Amino acid sequence: MRTAAGRLPLGIRFHSNSFPGGAGSFSFRRARPGSALSGLRACRRLVFCPLQQGRGRCRPGSEAPAMEGQRVEVDGGIMEGGGQILRVSTALSCLLGLPLRVQKIRAGRSTPGLRPQHLSGLEMVRDLCGGHLEGAEIGSTEITFTPEKIRGGVHTADTKTAGSVCLLMQVSMPCVLFAASPSELRLKGGTNAEMAPQIDYTMMVFKPIAEKFGFTFNCDIKTRGYYPKGGGEVIVRVSPVKRLDPINLTDRGSVTKIYGRAFVAGVLPLKVAKDMAAAAVRCIRKEIRDLYVSIQPVQEARDQAFGNGSGIIIVAETSTGCLFAGSSLGKRGVNADKVGIEAAEMLLANLRHGGTVDEYLQDQLIIFMALANGISRIKTGPVTLHTQTAIHFAEQLAKAKFTVKKSEEEEDATKDTYIIECEGIGMANPHL
Repeated sequence: MRTAAGRLPLGIRFHSNSFPGGAGSFSFRRARPGSALSGLRACRRLVFCPLQQGRGRCRPGSEAPAMEGQRVEVDGGIMEGGGQILRVSTALSCLLGLPLRVQKIRAGRSTPGLRPQHLSGLEMVRDLCGGHLEGAEIGSTEITFTPEKIRGGVHTADTKTAGSVCLLMQVSMPCVLFAASPSELRLKGGTNAEMAPQIDYTMMVFKPIAEKFGFTFNCDIKTRGYYPKGGGEVIVRVSPVKRLDPINLTDRGSVTKIYGRAFVAGVLPLKVAKDMAAAAVRCIRKEIRDLYVSIQPVQEARDQAFGNGSGIIIVAETSTGCLFAGSSLGKRGVNADKVGIEAAEMLLANLRHGGTVDEYLQDQLIIFMALANGISRIKTGPVTLHTQTAIHFAEQLAKAKFTVKKSEEEEDATKDTYIIECEGIGMANPHL
């Protein structure tokens, strides 16, 4: 990533292909002859390796990822240190035909290694392209993946837990956009799960913004599933494209609508949803008084939800079509008012920074910007670690060129607002 001595939210300077903070700073270099890594094989492998904090900078024109016949080595413990590294690197490996090895998978998590949702995602990408996957089992901290040509058709991924169907969608959707024919993805697990986008966020925020890249997809929610049982199912239908269009999301406009849904499922009474909605409206009106806030309480149909669950999502829409959200899930022993207020405060925080996307959409757009045919720009609030991680791997694997700089617009002078710009690689679908 390039910047004119730019600063990330942590206030630490970053330069070409480096990021702040210990294990979050790294270079991309060849393994030294005679080193333990080079001894794995005689070929010239490429390795992600941390830099010591405060030392070193990647030189302009750092070595590119290995091409056909060479395996790209990814350290899954750097930066975000979780499943996102696996999702981004595996998707790009599939798209670009790059053989891949990921080590130290989820090393930054309390339970390192593959969890059911990560394993399901890997197996789905393998099946999408008829590739070869080794080391893929629950708890594994290292996998190798050798992709083949991406195919359309019907593909199923089942976490058999409350693992997020939305994260399964994140790893598979970029791949099927460049398939030979339309795809149908049957994704099973949790639709409204912690530590992942809710399916409502994917439909209400991600979908309309992502489709600005020039593709469309349909998502049919068959059954909703919640923690801890899962049991949800969505069917995603995607048609392939020749290329992705670049996007320009730098004009936020003014907020014109605020709406949402508060839901309960199973044995939980509708009153819980009404209490979440009312508390959220009260919280928003303390800061935004001139707009009607419409949050619909919903009792999910018993034949369309598995198990008990509750939650809320609130979306703000602007005059230029930007979308922001705040959401929260109910938990045993947590007051419904608190759940509603948490979602409202999240939304308000995302509206204060002056960006055109919220903190949870930032990183989801990076891979599409990298693949697009042209220069994309988005305005964001503080650049999240997930976004920094996605940018790094999109640069190193796809060779897209990113720049992050502080917004210079007068209205952003007192805000923590950034412009992320990317010169995409113009990925073309060889089948169309």
